[in-house]
Amino acid sequence: MLYCVTVNPMTELDEDNQSVSDAFIDEPTFSQDYITAMSHFYRGEIGRIMVWRQRLDTTTTWAITSTCTIFTVAFSFREVPHLIFFFNLAIVLVMLWIEARRYRFYDAFRARVRMIEAHFIVPVLMRQEPKLEGNWRKLVAEDLLVPAFKVSMFESIGRRLKRNYAFITIIILTAWVTKIFIHPPAGINKITNFETLYNGLAIGGLASWFVAMVMVGTFLSVIGITLYIAKHSSGEITEVGKSSRTNWMS
Repeated sequence: MLYCVTVNPMTELDEDNQSVSDAFIDEPTFSQDYITAMSHFYRGEIGRIMVWRQRLDTTTTWAITSTCTIFTVAFSFREVPHLIFFFNLAIVLVMLWIEARRYRFYDAFRARVRMIEAHFIVPVLMRQEPKLEGNWRKLVAEDLLVPAFKVSMFESIGRRLKRNYAFITIIILTAWVTKIFIHPPAGINKITNFETLYNGLAIGGLASWFVAMVMVGTFLSVIGITLYIAKHSSGEITEVGKSSRTNWMS
């Protein structure tokens, strides 16, 4: 008589996983193989974030270069309308959006590096058992399987504004107003008061109120987002106390 035996493949898979897990139960935390693997993993993640860091610098360079070029053209020729700063502002905001997107990738991989440094490098450096053990291995493993962003697009934009683009934007707005004072539009001999300045904002088919709204709206948005992120978001590096700074400099 023949008997048919049904084998559940998931059961075999669970048994295999359990045997693998059992093999690592008695493995010491600082075994040579584990340290070697983690060292190579850490080195690879460092290389990855350095690539994304260079991409951040590239977009900032584009923004600064385009701004300097437009400044040179705008203040060298009286015939160039102040509308050119509107396009300058648009270019910088596009660069900000691109850089904020790149920063999210940079921050995602930087979080892995910080996790390894805090939970693996520090115990090895201090030659002590991990004090911040938690479930960091599980978190890193899950992030390797399903990579995820650690910050929102809004927070990413705010961080890049705080680092670079808030200053660039304010300089552009200041140069915009300066251009109107130095080279008043046709029909206005000299900017003497607020009324003539307001009338000088009009250019081509754009009314004065529209240009003023763009300038004021951009300024308030940049300052508001920058201050909000500075207050509610933690940066990459924390300010240290005076004693700690003295120890590093000694």
